[in-house]
Amino acid sequence: MSVIHQLENVTKTAVKELFQVDLEKVEVTLTRKDQNGHFTIMVFPMLRQIKGNPAVIGEQIGAYLQENTELIGSYEVIKGFLNVTLTNAVFIIAFNEMLSNSKYGFTPVDDSSPGIMVEYSSPNTNKPLHLGHIRNNLLGYSVAQILEASGRRVNKTQIINDRGIHICKSMLAWQEQGNGETPESTGLKGDKLVGNYYVKFDKQYKEEIAQLINEGIDPKEAEKQAPSLLKAQEMLRKWEAGDSETVALWEKMNGWVYDGFEVTYNNLGVSFDSLYYESNTYLLGKDIIEEGLQKGVFFKKDDGSVWIDLSDEGLDEKLVLRSDGTAVYMTQDIGTAIQRVKDHPINAMVYTVGNEQDYHFKVLFLILKKLGYDWAENLHHLSYGMVELPSGKMKSREGTVVDADDLMEEMTATARKIALEQGKLDGLSSQEQEDLFKIIGLGALKYFMLKIDPVKNMMFNPEESVDFQGNTGPFIQYAHARIKSILKKAQFNSTKLNANSDLDITDKDIAIIKTIEQFPDVIHNAAIKLNPASIANYTYELVREFNSFYQNVPKIVEEENADLKQFRLLLCYKTALVIKDACSLLGIDVPEQM
Repeated sequence: MSVIHQLENVTKTAVKELFQVDLEKVEVTLTRKDQNGHFTIMVFPMLRQIKGNPAVIGEQIGAYLQENTELIGSYEVIKGFLNVTLTNAVFIIAFNEMLSNSKYGFTPVDDSSPGIMVEYSSPNTNKPLHLGHIRNNLLGYSVAQILEASGRRVNKTQIINDRGIHICKSMLAWQEQGNGETPESTGLKGDKLVGNYYVKFDKQYKEEIAQLINEGIDPKEAEKQAPSLLKAQEMLRKWEAGDSETVALWEKMNGWVYDGFEVTYNNLGVSFDSLYYESNTYLLGKDIIEEGLQKGVFFKKDDGSVWIDLSDEGLDEKLVLRSDGTAVYMTQDIGTAIQRVKDHPINAMVYTVGNEQDYHFKVLFLILKKLGYDWAENLHHLSYGMVELPSGKMKSREGTVVDADDLMEEMTATARKIALEQGKLDGLSSQEQEDLFKIIGLGALKYFMLKIDPVKNMMFNPEESVDFQGNTGPFIQYAHARIKSILKKAQFNSTKLNANSDLDITDKDIAIIKTIEQFPDVIHNAAIKLNPASIANYTYELVREFNSFYQNVPKIVEEENADLKQFRLLLCYKTALVIKDACSLLGIDVPEQM
């Protein structure tokens, strides 16, 4: 049991004995740094059940705890705040319990309980993954890791947007201008090759619009009449009709893109347990709409289109089926959600999608609830803000996006440049250095993306992210490597994972134990809030506490007291484990040396 939970329990006992009151909850926080004590017991919330002066009540509780428990060394009351200083033995005993659990903070997954599906990435197959996809993938993958660490059974999935007019644009441009080019003949990844033809289509399309406008056609009409667009629309009709030649071209070019995506995902360190394809799901949902009509959830207008009225929920009317009977995206999403619950033993879903789709998901979740699906209460939209670079916004049709593969290579190059300038990797072979450059570069990228609350827009600066000082991935990776170096120098043996409880330890030792002890609650809260930023910033705080400890207790390896030396090496050992485990939740590797 954690020290805080022990304090909560003994405080409840004290209040019961002193005031004959059963408290449902006791609020315990870390004591402010400008006051004495390890933890603060909040007296003010107790006044709802206990009448009296908060300072007097705090004094009575403090005296009772000091006299009747072995936890409290001393206490101090400041108004309605009871600051308690615990004995060293309490912390060392708690630390030994942490040491006995190699996966401290992680809750074992219960395979018999319903799972949760986390959707992320969900790219279009007409272009490579870009910077925005990186934030999406890193958020989704990290949330999946955190949910699993909190005991949930997780299925990681994506729906690949492999059909539609945008796909046909790339297909048409390659058909007319490609001269049989392939990834093998060009040396390009398949997704990049197809993306190039998407850009070529847009260039030709704009030239055609300009020509039509010069001929006196209205600009909006010119956009509709441009020959390239008309051909792409015809290609889409052929695809939907199952034209064998069109379908063969679609399969070939999508195959190139899938191969390219796989390389990017492997390099980024993300994976999926299941895949859905829009080409298989775009007809789903129509039968559900019919059922909803019969239940009165939807209504039909005079033109035959089907809608839902959400005005009572503060929204508006939403189209769910066109007058010609064709589906809209909402129809597909309704059908896909229901299909996923049929396909997998899940009762919850997380959709990792940008905040421009906030309204869409409010409507989707409401519709599924109105249709009577119990699991619709467990649907979550992991909404996130836009990623920008100092150079500005990206536009995929104009070919100005920041390519995901290029960015990862740039991060490795940036890590190489800064690390060599600072001499961080002296003594390593060239191959070891190159491997580390990749680990550092990717760690910098992932940490920078994940340390910011998902709801916020962010400016990504590659140089800033690879700084070895401050709240960055390399700063945390370097701390882990430093600890490993200390343990190696001391020839630390992890077979004796127990510390003597009679040791005279310092506040710096205790600060690390207190921080490590927060790890389970940090994971639990991050899972509830679907927010990797809390894991990232917790890890930074742990590293800061360790660095402060290291600066104030410099002679760890040379310590003459064998028990104290063993305790501090164990403290280093456990800190490194928690850093590694926390980073794993962010998808970040930590090096053994650096």
